[in-house]
Amino acid sequence: MRELKGRTAVITGGASGIGLATARSLAREGVKLVLADIEQTRLSKAVAGLEADGAEAIGIVTDVADKSSVERLADQAWSRFGAVHIVFNNAGVAVFGPTQSNTHADWQWILNVNVWGPIHGVEAFVPRMIEQKQGGHVLFTASFAGLVSNRSLGPYSVSKAAVVSLAECLSKDLRDDGIGVSVLCPMRVTTNIDESYRNRPAELGGPETHTVYADKESGSLEGRTLQVGPVGDLVVDAIRRNALYIITHKETEAHIKRRFDRITEAVAHAL
Repeated sequence: MRELKGRTAVITGGASGIGLATARSLAREGVKLVLADIEQTRLSKAVAGLEADGAEAIGIVTDVADKSSVERLADQAWSRFGAVHIVFNNAGVAVFGPTQSNTHADWQWILNVNVWGPIHGVEAFVPRMIEQKQGGHVLFTASFAGLVSNRSLGPYSVSKAAVVSLAECLSKDLRDDGIGVSVLCPMRVTTNIDESYRNRPAELGGPETHTVYADKESGSLEGRTLQVGPVGDLVVDAIRRNALYIITHKETEAHIKRRFDRITEAVAHAL
């Protein structure tokens, strides 16, 4: 999609972090915005800020883990703007700790939001985008952890690897429909992901059941912590270039190469 002005974008997890940064970047291009988030207060503040800067934006409270909620989001987006051209499945949560210690509720919560959320986004939006025959772009926020797994990130890495695979499959399946696909795979960015437990449902442990990286763990993480604004600009650039992968950190390269070197080495022992 080279021309963005006048298009409509839907962004889940849009009230903060990468979602809001991307909304601001798209607003500068003249894109109309539908922000979706589970937190009403943050959502209202985000929309008000965008409107104060001259953007046309609405906010819709959405639980991406609930298919009917995402379907209502799609209904309201089309009702308000008449078309949707960009869908950014960005909402995500995390738990930290040894994989063998994660509870069944940990796995349920992570997969409900990080995997079923993007699937619901595809189900609710993509068939309508195909039907409207105006092209478009579908994006997903995965993670560097979806490309190279790390300790204490079992459920999170599993979920993000699934999102990378979803994007790769969808990009091939939509090739003839004029709809591009991108998957964002960041290392550390200034977002609220470490505080995502605040929205954990009571039936899956509630907000009091959480772990975050200790200071020692945070200090040992690979890569810089990037500011969120330039990441939003990277997302917009990827839409224009129809780039499948969006990599935020240069230092990602060595880790990805090391992983695929190990895979290539394993092929030497194949039958």
